[in-house]
Amino acid sequence: MAALAASSREFRAMGSDCVVRIVVDDDRAEPILDRVEIRMRDLEQRWSRFIDSSELSQLNRHAGDPVFVSPEMFAVVALAIDAWRATDELFDPTLLDVLRELGYDETFDELVDRAPFEINALSSSPGVLDEVVLDARSSLIHGPVGLHFDLGGIGKGHAADLLFAQAMEDGATGVCLDFGGDIRVGGETLEGDGWVIVIDDPFHPGEDLAVLGLESGSVATSSRMRRKWSTTNGEAHHLIDPKTAKPSQSGLTSVTVIAAHAAWGEAHAKAALIGGAIAGRTLLERAGLSGLLVADDGQLIAAGHFNDFVVKRPTLSS
Repeated sequence: MAALAASSREFRAMGSDCVVRIVVDDDRAEPILDRVEIRMRDLEQRWSRFIDSSELSQLNRHAGDPVFVSPEMFAVVALAIDAWRATDELFDPTLLDVLRELGYDETFDELVDRAPFEINALSSSPGVLDEVVLDARSSLIHGPVGLHFDLGGIGKGHAADLLFAQAMEDGATGVCLDFGGDIRVGGETLEGDGWVIVIDDPFHPGEDLAVLGLESGSVATSSRMRRKWSTTNGEAHHLIDPKTAKPSQSGLTSVTVIAAHAAWGEAHAKAALIGGAIAGRTLLERAGLSGLLVADDGQLIAAGHFNDFVVKRPTLSS
């Protein structure tokens, strides 16, 4: 039997830099990495709103009609609706039309070099998820007319959860997936002392805000500093407050959440950021999650048992 070794691969998918690290016998690494990349690209073809032929685009085009979808598509939509309910509707996956009106109508790779987007009167609002009918037996989704999904963040998180399980089933003894800030880890490390995860400083990219130690689970960060662009009304970002249908002005710059699964952590990180420091911390702790909230003035606020995971400690507010 070949000795255990760490192997990795980097690629770009779902508008994000994806890094896959596995611990496995040397001669088994490439097939496992191949399958992770192939499946990630398959999920992107299903869930991306920027691909006209994707299942998501077809679902959105047929809003108001019953649509049969793949089990993968059904699962991520059902998960998004569960997250909407669990976060008191602060996480809302129906804000696609709002994002388009604000100028987020192209991939972010194309958006960053564009001239300021001209904003007219904003008219879009969130959809009504209580009216969506889900039939798990036939993978059928029937939403109301005008309801359009955007599954970007929770889609990446769910992909990390799915591909973590796949890599472990394929024979990896340890896996670390980083899909654009949605991180899923578990199993062995070569050092044998758990996975080290760095939280980036949102105000000073490339500098460490905190370093965490985690044996298994996920770390997801939502930040209004990552995806922002210029408009004729000033700077906009992708974290939309469903109550105002405008970019969040909650007083928080970023939120990092530690959870068992990346999709759940991602949705709660976004909801907590939109909710603000007090409501966001309460939301995380009510859900049994731990996290770090970074205020616009640089204040750091710990939620739950965040301190128990810290290896290199920032200055935190209780």
